[in-house]
Amino acid sequence: MAKREGQRPIVQVQGWGLSVKFPSTCQAAVFVGAGRPIELRTFTIPELQAEEALVAIECSTVCGSDLHTVKGMRLEPTPSILGHEAIGIVVAVGKPPLLDIHGSELQIGDRVTWSTIVSCGHCDRCTVGLPQKCRSLRKYGHDVAEGRTGLNGGLAEYLLLRKGSAVVRVDREMDANVASPANCATATVASAVRYAQPIRGVRVLILGAGMLGLTAVAMTKSMSASSVTIVDVSEERLKRAAHFGADHMVIWNPDVATLEESLKQVVGSAAFDVVFEFSGAAEAVVEATRRCDVGGRVMLVGTVMPTPPVGLDPEMIVRRCMTIRGVHNYASEDLDFGLKFLRTFGSRYPFAELVERTFTLAEVNEGIAYAVENRPVRIAFRPNGGVGS
Repeated sequence: MAKREGQRPIVQVQGWGLSVKFPSTCQAAVFVGAGRPIELRTFTIPELQAEEALVAIECSTVCGSDLHTVKGMRLEPTPSILGHEAIGIVVAVGKPPLLDIHGSELQIGDRVTWSTIVSCGHCDRCTVGLPQKCRSLRKYGHDVAEGRTGLNGGLAEYLLLRKGSAVVRVDREMDANVASPANCATATVASAVRYAQPIRGVRVLILGAGMLGLTAVAMTKSMSASSVTIVDVSEERLKRAAHFGADHMVIWNPDVATLEESLKQVVGSAAFDVVFEFSGAAEAVVEATRRCDVGGRVMLVGTVMPTPPVGLDPEMIVRRCMTIRGVHNYASEDLDFGLKFLRTFGSRYPFAELVERTFTLAEVNEGIAYAVENRPVRIAFRPNGGVGS
């Protein structure tokens, strides 16, 4: 229910142990530049406008792109609030309220996640199925933290969901550590899998056993791929991939002939129908094309930072009738599919264990330092003390 105190609502969300009294401010962790400590700052909670919502952040996991930003490998506007992998509890809605992707009005108490991008929905790119490349694109966790829309990252107590956001409800029973990466890693993999169809009955090769690669193993296995092979530089990550359903694990070798022979020995073949490249390494991009069989599909996903140019064999690509597709971010249907996948398979595979440590918002610099030094698959922040858990 909601009451009024001056111009600020007092909201009691039943069933989540959450009682939110809206003062005028909240805390957020602000990135001010590579090599500089992240700062805790106070932000004004804005009055909601039409088709907006305010969420209390339950959990925000840290993506590799966040760490690239902190280390200066990726340029982002400053000041900014990092954290785009997040879930939260709706604590206020505008008039008229923001709708989820199925057209239902958001309600106070809903547990939700949202697309990392905000698109207009009507430009030429949006209308051909590329909302992630909208002409007026805005991105959560990648935008300047100023003005009434400054609360736009997950490393904060609250986040303002803007008009045009693609929002999906999250089951209350789903583990927060499983649900938080859904609007980045899971949805991105869902997009790549959608472009790579068909998956049923085909031989899948995955290059890179990070969050994306492990998710792709589980997703393609759940879609009845005939075999799923994964390649990585880390034996530890390959062992983990076995728990996500990988049939074959092969250690990366930069020597082309040696890697090909390893694949033949372990898998029985060095040719695959679908190849997903998630590592972002330039040499892996070239290898992805070498490993693609006649009529196969190569999905390039991991290269989101500048790399050296690579040389491809155009005759091989032509003669094998190969399809090469770049995949960056996703459409709302991929986020929806990703949540459905986690609803069914999130507890069947050890997704929750990929979050190795959890920190409070006050421990933001400690948490980021831990992630940079130890390279866990994920760490998590609980800005509101785990509300919703």
